[in-house]
Amino acid sequence: MTDRYAVIGNPIAHSKSPQIHAEFAKQAGEDISYAAILAPLNEFEKTVREFIAGGGKGMNVTLPFKQQAYAMCNELTERAQLAGAVNTLTFSGGKILGDTTDGKGLIRDIIGNLGFDIEGKSILVIGAGGAARGTLAPLLRCNPSRLVIANRTHAKAAELARLITPQDKKQKHIEAKTFEQLASEKFDLLINATSASLTNALPEMPKNIQLNQTFTYDMMYAKLPTLFMKFAKQHGAARVSDGLGMLVEQAAESFFVWRGVRPETKSVLIKMRAAL
Repeated sequence: MTDRYAVIGNPIAHSKSPQIHAEFAKQAGEDISYAAILAPLNEFEKTVREFIAGGGKGMNVTLPFKQQAYAMCNELTERAQLAGAVNTLTFSGGKILGDTTDGKGLIRDIIGNLGFDIEGKSILVIGAGGAARGTLAPLLRCNPSRLVIANRTHAKAAELARLITPQDKKQKHIEAKTFEQLASEKFDLLINATSASLTNALPEMPKNIQLNQTFTYDMMYAKLPTLFMKFAKQHGAARVSDGLGMLVEQAAESFFVWRGVRPETKSVLIKMRAAL
């Protein structure tokens, strides 16, 4: 019997996850199918339960459902508990196990694929939604000199910083800042964790942020550079990247969670880039 998996989101037609997991399954000789499922915004849980009833083994969760997925779970991994959001669901024995592989995917892409050493660097993350939640703790574990989160609603950024900040006061913590407080500040790494690029929009940012010598990273991806990437380049960014590598790497981690096999990713990333 072929084991069934899927990615669920809204929108979902753009997702490359089915192709990525097909490549992983081919590599590993695993008999799986993997589909993309569009869930109505008010029917996420119903759609998931229908997939389980149909024999589904696991799901990836993308925008805007990561926190709803978290709320559905009977069990959570430590990294999912810390993030307060889930992007990987495993269905077994009548239970739903929630995990997040976003942070692992981001770190593997930035350090492993792009060769940027996070240790000792100052980092700004824009956005405080599900995409940001899963990445903050892994970023902290890379020992940056500073980690700042900014969001259109400052209270949301502050609450997220409070939830993620380690209990050990000797460890680095996350700062929550308003955009006004970031005026004229410089960072080594700027990560766009908003979904603005999905609609070809710019995220809200400090109007006079200094991007000279900054590596700017958009978690979204597209065939052409996103508006955020173009903005960064025009404002002097030393380097820009989209998040296709993060997508492939977090998918590989999900595949490992489900199948116990860690796929090779570099050839898959090259293939996915060529197919955009």
